[in-house]
Amino acid sequence: MRRDDNYDSSDVEDRRSDRGPSMSGGGGGLGILIDLIYWLGWKRGLIVFGLLAGASYFFGGIGGNGVHSTQHAGHDEARAFVGYVLDDVQKTWESRVPNYRHAKVVLYADATTTGCGMGESAVGPFYCPNDERVYLDVTFFQELRDRLGAPGDFAQAYVIAHELGHHLQKLDGTSDRVQHAGRSQLQGEGGLSVKLELQADCYAGVWAASAEKRGLLSPGDIDQAITAAAAVGDDRLQKQATGTVQPEKWTHGSSAERKQWFRTGHDTGELSACDTFK
Repeated sequence: MRRDDNYDSSDVEDRRSDRGPSMSGGGGGLGILIDLIYWLGWKRGLIVFGLLAGASYFFGGIGGNGVHSTQHAGHDEARAFVGYVLDDVQKTWESRVPNYRHAKVVLYADATTTGCGMGESAVGPFYCPNDERVYLDVTFFQELRDRLGAPGDFAQAYVIAHELGHHLQKLDGTSDRVQHAGRSQLQGEGGLSVKLELQADCYAGVWAASAEKRGLLSPGDIDQAITAAAAVGDDRLQKQATGTVQPEKWTHGSSAERKQWFRTGHDTGELSACDTFK
């Protein structure tokens, strides 16, 4: 992706020098832990990117591998990249969504306070509708590349655009309606949570089409995003974590569905094509 490595966005808040306590794993088993994080997250309003991916932090996570030592508060490559993508996505939505209101992205390390309670790196990137902020520990990008097999800067851009898709859902009331649904309506391959996540994937695809038309993308960028969408499919992540696939516990959709809806957004270039609830 073509970008300005010296870019700085006023919508990025950098808290990486303000470390919070990190959650530590133990007991319960992976499936129970994932269910607990998922349900507590929804009760607090948190909309997380990938539960199973984040749960790997509890079982041999990335603390102590030197990644954090390369990050610091202030201007750096990670902040420049996140800010550039953030501003480009939001400029796109400003031109298409009446009365669009900017979201913020908070960069943090390990844990931080949010409008939805304490946020943890363990759950991966997430959006808090209460304060209209995306929370991102940029070490997730290493997780995306090394553990999930989705390298490339546009794979990372897809993650940011997906989270900002949740901001669109906040602004139009979709996330509020889903949040107030009963637990039985949320989970499962046909559940409202899956529909919410697939719509955010579709919105990311719409932005990708816009960026492509404006000459911001390099050859292979769209493939990077599709690879990332497939990498965080519930079926793939469940099989990696537990060896089995349990559709009744899905929260984000299968790899095939996530690829499909990103492509739908990209191929049509229209937000109206992203009605996953229909």
